[in-house]
Amino acid sequence: METSPAPNPTANQAPAAPTLDPRRLLILRTVAQEGSISAGARALGWTQPAVSQHLQALERSARTPLVLRHAGGVTLTEAGRAAVAHADAVAAHLDAAAREISELAALAGGTVRLAAFPSALAALVPSVLARLAARTGVDVRLVEAEPPEAVELVRSGDVDVALTFGYADPDETDRASGRPATPSADLPPDLREVALGLDPVDVVLPAGHPAADAPALTLADLAEDDWVAGCVRCREHLVASAAAAGFAPRIRHETDDYVVVQAIVAQGLAVSVLPRTALGAYRHPGVVTRAVPGLDGRSLHALHRPGAERVPAVAALLAALPPGTASDG
Repeated sequence: METSPAPNPTANQAPAAPTLDPRRLLILRTVAQEGSISAGARALGWTQPAVSQHLQALERSARTPLVLRHAGGVTLTEAGRAAVAHADAVAAHLDAAAREISELAALAGGTVRLAAFPSALAALVPSVLARLAARTGVDVRLVEAEPPEAVELVRSGDVDVALTFGYADPDETDRASGRPATPSADLPPDLREVALGLDPVDVVLPAGHPAADAPALTLADLAEDDWVAGCVRCREHLVASAAAAGFAPRIRHETDDYVVVQAIVAQGLAVSVLPRTALGAYRHPGVVTRAVPGLDGRSLHALHRPGAERVPAVAALLAALPPGTASDG
């Protein structure tokens, strides 16, 4: 009994599409523009045999003739005309890429994503954006985030740079000066840091508070007052500073909004502490601010992934954040 041959699953399949070298497509394009292989070779700065070899290799890959050679030069076949049309598109994309990269390198363009906490967005970031706009064409996209969230945004690649802050332990002192140690922002070791200076923290009192004009105000003088506390880090700093001064603050209100903090204080309902960046962004007319001993400032930092500082747009942003400006408030 005769048996029919087993079917060949690939017998009716179309042959695989050829793989074309884009560099050779561009060579074909030049030859077509110049009208001959010798003229194309001169335009490319190559020898005629080298150009011929590349064209022959391209035709082998295409599995069909692309040019017809004759005494007057070359004529494109139908397949050759299709190949040159695609080569034109390749050349246009490469030209656009070169121009875009050139603009980015020259800071005529580019985007950098910046995360920052609210008071930095209000008091520090606007001047940074103004400096960048005056010097470069960099486009900055802003995201509001407290330090822990901002750090994760940098790690995940959702932002390029994060502005963060941190407080020192009030019990830690610098051995050389006897003064409080420079605040630590608990900087993550996998990220790079640019120090932006110290942001002093002041006591905020109602204008009519008995201690508003005290000649030598201390934190302990406010032990009997009610307090408004801010974010988790700010509240921890207040509690630690008060403990170092010998009391536990009676925290009656909690809000991250420094405008609300001052509104509550202005009504005589509580006292508080705020960094000068926040006070620089908004100052309620009904409050008085005082610097007191034992109330350390916070350190400000810009964080980014290793190597990001070599990206021109990121480097421009970091350069617009000059160290030391945070303590000018």
